[in-house]
Amino acid sequence: MSLHVWLTFFIAYLLITLSPGPNVLLVIRNTLRYGATGTVIALSGNLLAQLITILLVALGVGTLLSTLPVAFTVLKIVGAAYLIYLGVAQWMASFKNNPAASPVVSDVTSRRPSLWLEAFLVSISNPKTLLFLSAFLPQFIDHSASVTRQFALMYFTIALIVIGVHASYALALRRLGHHFQSQRWKVAFSRVSGTLFIGMGIRLVGSRA
Repeated sequence: MSLHVWLTFFIAYLLITLSPGPNVLLVIRNTLRYGATGTVIALSGNLLAQLITILLVALGVGTLLSTLPVAFTVLKIVGAAYLIYLGVAQWMASFKNNPAASPVVSDVTSRRPSLWLEAFLVSISNPKTLLFLSAFLPQFIDHSASVTRQFALMYFTIALIVIGVHASYALALRRLGHHFQSQRWKVAFSRVSGTLFIGMGIRLVGSRA
């Protein structure tokens, strides 16, 4: 992959990543609740899912999925159901909060496995990501060079972009964190983020391959 092709890929994927989606929403939520540890957990789950997705693209699974509408429908329903589940869970949690109570520091250590799994599932359960990358990544492949090395380079580029963008969101939130410490604001954020997750799930149900 030549330098100008790599730069084109970098800029294109950066613009895609800047658009907020479920992964960004999880990073924002985890950062506000658990600080830097929550950010790292969300990032690690997302990056492993990205690695698996790119391996599937390299093996041609995405192209195969595009020819199997039943499989795509099943996968998108599963992914949508999980997003809607997260949204409903956010709403239910908001009603359990007592605005009059003092803020409670959550024990992130005990929740680390579930938070990581949540981030991984949100990223891996959307079949549109697999289909998109199956159409997007091959455009930058030079078949006269090692395809394996080029896929590896694209993954590390994607990981760099994801870490940079998500860390920027997290840093901005940490700097503004003192504005969001009231219990009333936390309840409002739980309901807004829950609504967004539900909306993303509904949108995924209506999507086409």
